[in-house]
Amino acid sequence: MAERLARIYGTEEDKVNCPFYLKMGACRHGDRCSRIHNKPVISQTILIQNMYVPPPLEVGPDGHPVPQDPRDLQEHFEDFFEDLCEELLEIGGDLESVEVCQNLSDHLRGNVYAKFDREEDAQRGLTALMGRFYGGGPPPPPAPRGGGRPQRRECR
Repeated sequence: MAERLARIYGTEEDKVNCPFYLKMGACRHGDRCSRIHNKPVISQTILIQNMYVPPPLEVGPDGHPVPQDPRDLQEHFEDFFEDLCEELLEIGGDLESVEVCQNLSDHLRGNVYAKFDREEDAQRGLTALMGRFYGGGPPPPPAPRGGGRPQRRECR
């Protein structure tokens, strides 16, 4: 029995633990998920949810979005990324990697995953970020999920 539980832990067969949350630290069902979201006590990686916000779309006179210049979008992202890395290096320590999600799903969009060399550096960085602002304010809350569609309470 124990071998079977160890084999299925964190897979789709695991009906107790949310496999997506174990991998990404976020789940589209949030607190309504039917499975357990195990949060690590300590890790080399910190998650800053919804931190990156791309420039807003402009709307033309016809009511349709105006296409954005890809170079402007890239420059906006690079400025953000440079600011972020400088700040994380200053408050936490050496970084192994920094990933920013550009995803259409609300629970992942703009999430920043920063992996430090040591767990102690990650903890120091996370503590230093508490209550901080970026771009004039705190990260925006995730958009409401589902857009009026019925919500499921199970991960698939």
